[in-house]
Amino acid sequence: MIKKLLIANRGEIACRIIRTARAMGIATVAVYSDADAKALHVRQADEAVHIGPSPAAESYLVGDKIIAAASATGAEAIHPGYGFLSENAGFAQAVIDAGLIWVGPKPSSIEAMGLKDAAKKLMREAGVPVTPGYEGEDQSVERLSAEADKIGYPVLIKAVAGGGGKGMRKVDAASDFAAALESCRREAKASFSNDDVLLEKWITSPRHIEVQVFGDSHGNVVHLFERDCSLQRRHQKVIEEAPAPGMDPDTREAICAAAVRAAKAVDYEGAGTIEFIADASEGLRADRIFFMEMNTRLQVEHPVTEEITGVDLVEWQLRVASGEAVPLKQDELSINGHAIEARLYAEDPAKGFLPSPGRVETLVFDYRARLESAVEEGDNVSPFYDPMIAKVICHSKDRDCAIDDLLRWLDNSFIMPITTNKAFLYACVDLPEFKNAELDTGLIGRSDEHLTSIPAPSQRVLDAAGWRIKEETLDRYGWSDRRFEEGLYGFRLNSAARPRHVIYAGGEKFSVSLNAPAQKLASDLDGDSVIVTQRGQSYVFSLAPPHGAGAVSAADGAILAPMPGKVIALDVSEGDTVTEGQRLMVLEAMKMEHALTAPFAGTVRDLAASAGGQVEVEAMLARIEADEGE
Repeated sequence: MIKKLLIANRGEIACRIIRTARAMGIATVAVYSDADAKALHVRQADEAVHIGPSPAAESYLVGDKIIAAASATGAEAIHPGYGFLSENAGFAQAVIDAGLIWVGPKPSSIEAMGLKDAAKKLMREAGVPVTPGYEGEDQSVERLSAEADKIGYPVLIKAVAGGGGKGMRKVDAASDFAAALESCRREAKASFSNDDVLLEKWITSPRHIEVQVFGDSHGNVVHLFERDCSLQRRHQKVIEEAPAPGMDPDTREAICAAAVRAAKAVDYEGAGTIEFIADASEGLRADRIFFMEMNTRLQVEHPVTEEITGVDLVEWQLRVASGEAVPLKQDELSINGHAIEARLYAEDPAKGFLPSPGRVETLVFDYRARLESAVEEGDNVSPFYDPMIAKVICHSKDRDCAIDDLLRWLDNSFIMPITTNKAFLYACVDLPEFKNAELDTGLIGRSDEHLTSIPAPSQRVLDAAGWRIKEETLDRYGWSDRRFEEGLYGFRLNSAARPRHVIYAGGEKFSVSLNAPAQKLASDLDGDSVIVTQRGQSYVFSLAPPHGAGAVSAADGAILAPMPGKVIALDVSEGDTVTEGQRLMVLEAMKMEHALTAPFAGTVRDLAASAGGQVEVEAMLARIEADEGE
């Protein structure tokens, strides 16, 4: 067995590998760039080696530096994770030539599957169903155009060395072909230094189905069933699940057997994924599922397979790389329940999914899920790399329960102040089509505007932000025998352990969970704030009890700005009559919205705020003049 392992990667996958290695008694070595000097994977590893500046091209993609780090630390093996150099056959060979163990498939297997056109020819020879198309050497515009006419529109142009949706264009008509081909080639040349393309028939109602395979050096190859990755945005996976909904036993047997044949055709060792495109216009059928490509590495979505099979795929990788056989035979593998994974990113869906790097000041994760993350409270999401915060995996007895668990997690988790795609994920999973398993890879694209718009908090959220507790409610908290000079107010708050309430009593703040004693609460956020979440979107409300919820106010009814920000909504005018708890305005600060509400019933006076205006902390925005008798 390997004794010391260098992980040639970063982020959550590096942390994931470290966890399994530690459980197996294997020492770990991390590598890091300037940007990752204080990263979690560096803190968790037994040793860490600096390999260069922040850009990946000067650090994580420099194979010589990584091999040198392994040699310097006495590491016996290198695990590439995924991305970066994981599917680089030249790097794999260099690792082997340096006398180190490569935790992955043989370089020849990587090469065989590295170019899509050659891989499709190989798969066709192995009896694996392949999408109708053209993979010929003649790359002239005339030949490609003629082949597209023969296939029939719409067709898909794909870079032979492509990946991640780059170098890929759908063409609906012959008149658009030449321009699409030129664009595709230009992008492929820039991304992969190879502008050759292949053509495929565009599949109606396409679903992305992939099969996890695993081989060893003893000639054994098994599959660990299928995953569905159809919920995609611009060819990037958003939600993955296992097993594929609607997959009948006969179709599963056919597609998994084809995946095993594909792996055997390239003498495969280690973890790999055979990706298929399914024409689901009439449901999943064995005669309408076609080979797309093979990923010769561990996949981002591998945890859903682990959850339904009970297998640790990283442990299998390390054992097989050490010369052992695949730990289980095919008839010893089975499916247990359903698992679903969401990719939580620091990005702004409302602004075209632009990355939102920065420091994570507050991080609250619901405990009822498996998390793969390399971000903790106080860490920075770097602008140099993929802005993933976490992968959230929910495993339950069936698909409906797994979906419910994921939705609950998204509602009970909170990240501040950076913008995330949490509400977008909630909207995707909550789509009726997704819940009904009416899936195809275009679903997000057709629903994009609905999924990316972030609505203002509803009145239900505003009402939930604060309420006056009734006398009969006190018994629930065991406070019926207590008396307070001032009013008693409550606010919903999500916590890492479970949803709870915050109780304001006599000017003091207490944390209360049902069936648990009250505890005095110092602060959950900076200042007096609570979080209310609706459909995955979190709102911060600043409070000043006992006068009201969502307002910073002085005793005379002055509404003060809780922090510097911008007034993005102004709901009242000078002289308006308002009720207690009525929303007055909304501030945007640190990319979060903060609703300010009336501390008591009265009339709006001294209105100093204006829509679109910037305000300073503790600036007086308005004053509520109490009604007579208040």
